[in-house]
Amino acid sequence: MGTVDDHLAGLDPDDRAAVDRVYSIARELVPDTEQGTGYGMPALTYRGKPLLSVMRTKKHIGVYPFSRDAVAVAAPRLVGFDLDKGTIRFQPDTPLPDDAVRAMVSARRDQIADG
Repeated sequence: MGTVDDHLAGLDPDDRAAVDRVYSIARELVPDTEQGTGYGMPALTYRGKPLLSVMRTKKHIGVYPFSRDAVAVAAPRLVGFDLDKGTIRFQPDTPLPDDAVRAMVSARRDQIADG
């Protein structure tokens, strides 16, 4: 897998906008992220650790914050979305709420910072 930018470049416009929106919120909250990988997926990294990956799969867009706890923090704001231990799934026409993305990214950032 390539970089976040490579993944975005290969998406159709609706998917690209939905994926990029989540990454934009993450970059706003954690401006010193870098592009890298996490578990083989293109990801934003923070302090050398994976912060967030957002990828288009065959059936949905998956958000992977590399942390069950980060998903749990956002879960109350994600009623009606498909959640799993470390994954949030959505469709471009039903984007994740900004406050849920912020809660998840902040929780993951804090986990990494507390190291």
